[in-house]
Amino acid sequence: MTGWSTTPLDGVLLDIDDTLVDTHAAFASALLVVARQYLPHLDETAKSQLVVRWRADPNGHYRRFTNGEVDYLTQRMDRANDLHAEFGGPQMDRDEYVAWNTMFDEALAVAWTPHPDAGQFLAGLADAGLPVGTVTNATVRYQVRKLAICGLLDLPVLVGVDTLGVGKPDPRVFAEGCRLLGTDPARTLYVGDELYIDAVGARTAGLVAVWLDRPGIRRVPLRDAEIFEAGVVVAHTLADLPAIL
Repeated sequence: MTGWSTTPLDGVLLDIDDTLVDTHAAFASALLVVARQYLPHLDETAKSQLVVRWRADPNGHYRRFTNGEVDYLTQRMDRANDLHAEFGGPQMDRDEYVAWNTMFDEALAVAWTPHPDAGQFLAGLADAGLPVGTVTNATVRYQVRKLAICGLLDLPVLVGVDTLGVGKPDPRVFAEGCRLLGTDPARTLYVGDELYIDAVGARTAGLVAVWLDRPGIRRVPLRDAEIFEAGVVVAHTLADLPAIL
């Protein structure tokens, strides 16, 4: 990777899920595992839609968690019951959900892998002497484990949703990431896979923001007009970044 040595940046902050780690594929794999027990009637077409529905989270349960309104297990159980309601599965109480969640989490951990471009991208930043950290809307402990499984343990999780009690796009989250990284927000690059939560949120907080729009990874459909109006810099792989910047 070339180009970082001439980039006027003091540091880089990164999202984790679907930026460094292929969480989309991991979710798809884990949902198929739980579907064998809880949704055995589904055909292949319906199974392929499980991950689409899960990641879209149309009722905003994960957003309620990142806003500090509910705890992690509550949002996950509500999402699981929403999924079952749409695809014809049983509604679960807390005890029944614990068994579901254990199966889901075990299958998820087995499926976590880094995106193929992550290693070379991080190596290029290290060669350029740029400090790097991560800012995530999951808890720090959860993400440290994920990065360890993916062979990215040396990458620090600077800010999680449990650090300040709120998640992105709250500007305080990005500011805290810069503070811990030791960089000026105006000279700190932030890269994430969600248009509004990551790219627009980081830009609003004063960072140099790039939306990583990996093919086939979008959580929800976006119109071209929405993307244009957001006015953010767009990359399709991490390898694109030095040239874009």
